Amino acid sequence: MTVLVITGTGTEVGKTVTTAAVAATALAAGRTVAVLKAAQTGVRPDEPGDAAEVARLAGAVSTTELARYPDPLAPATAARRAGRAPVRPWEIAEAAAKLATEHDLVLVEGAGGLLVRFDADGGTLADAAVRLGAPVLVVATAGLGTLNTTELTARELASRGLESAGVVIGSWPDSPDLATRCNVTDLPEVAGAPLLGALPAGAGALSPADFRAAAPTWLAPRLNGTWDAAEFGAREAL
Repeated sequence: MTVLVITGTGTEVGKTVTTAAVAATALAAGRTVAVLKAAQTGVRPDEPGDAAEVARLAGAVSTTELARYPDPLAPATAARRAGRAPVRPWEIAEAAAKLATEHDLVLVEGAGGLLVRFDADGGTLADAAVRLGAPVLVVATAGLGTLNTTELTARELASRGLESAGVVIGSWPDSPDLATRCNVTDLPEVAGAPLLGALPAGAGALSPADFRAAAPTWLAPRLNGTWDAAEFGAREAL
């Protein structure tokens, strides 16, 4: 796995912190890592974006941001409002492929969910993943409602012939409720893919040193970590 596309089931699901955890864990395993942020929205030119946050938490990754738009909107809408050129799926794929010639692992972080539009033609992160032939890691929420959005994302991946690498829960609460605990069992079933990790709530607020030390314990061996889905399920699931 040289290129891994990372999408969420929506916004604010923990996608950037999960990307940082995947990067930190790969670095700890001795791999070189590049992070590609296809389009950053809602951030001023002088503010750090998601790619910078990944680097702050994970460490020595190379970062690339293809475009930045000031409004906190879908990339296509933000580009139109700013009067700037949009980012197109072929540009995302081309940039990722180039980075893959120079790094062991390239993480392509999308914006929001899988079908958020990047251009006026309806180009999406899914289109970029198809061009790359890359697996897609889905970051999902833990609680009520996650089964629907996760299954919809999984069905879209399957309809395009894309491989789902698995699902990571972007924020696992300290005191999970009934629905959250049941979802540990149900998420892999609706996703048709394994559960590959669960990040504790507030992981992004850890110091970089603590984040890097703990990240491998949040992710499964497929993502270079030590997290055990069966053990987590026995402890947390209902």
